[in-house]
Amino acid sequence: MKVAVLVKTALDTGQLRVRDTVATEETPLKISDIDRNAIEEAVKLKGQDKAYAVTVLKWGPLQKKAQEAENVLREALAMGLDEAYLVADERLLNASHVVTAKALAAVVKKVGADIVLAGEATVDNYTGQIPARVAAELGWPVVTYVRELKVEGGRLIARRDLEDHVEVVEVQLPAVVSVTREINQPRIPTLLAIRAAMKKPVNRLTLADLGVEVAPRIAAAYRPLVIQRKRVVIKDGTPEEKAEKLIQYLRQEGVI
Repeated sequence: MKVAVLVKTALDTGQLRVRDTVATEETPLKISDIDRNAIEEAVKLKGQDKAYAVTVLKWGPLQKKAQEAENVLREALAMGLDEAYLVADERLLNASHVVTAKALAAVVKKVGADIVLAGEATVDNYTGQIPARVAAELGWPVVTYVRELKVEGGRLIARRDLEDHVEVVEVQLPAVVSVTREINQPRIPTLLAIRAAMKKPVNRLTLADLGVEVAPRIAAAYRPLVIQRKRVVIKDGTPEEKAEKLIQYLRQEGVI
């Protein structure tokens, strides 16, 4: 069982640096939260075989963030993965999901895998598109929102969360699977595992190495949502009168 894990080196949304726009170059990276669950499941599935991480660097400046991403990937290796592949290329900064999926799928084709695991969505963009797009690039079946899975022979059996019920599905391997937080509890690496991870390989690739051609893209700016308050203060009257005035204001605004 050879397992690939799509690990997003995501912006740490708890430490966003905001100026007129979101300063992505100043915001530190981390492993996207639900990708930790995918890593944990990969370590369980691989047994004595191999499991590796694949990530595409989406945030610039390239050299600074590439080194930061390598350091972040060491945590995935400390959790039990065997090696990591980091695709770092100027043309991937702020790239579309289509281009990102092409790069990720190219690594999987290059290295090989029986199953590709990913989190259901990433903490910074949270679109949930990448697993399905990677599956389309590979020509593999995709199973999304999986809360429990097992592999028997060449088949994968999964329980997946839908809005009002749980569905059980079965597919032939190879396949792409996105998991939810409920699938497991990610381990915390021990000190020995962290030290051992420093010796595991992090392979840096470019689009040229993968033979992937992409069209040029203009980087987009991420602007913070600015909320302006009404600044309405009700001072005069009894508590009952103030409550009545508040209700009137809320009705005028269409809140109630």
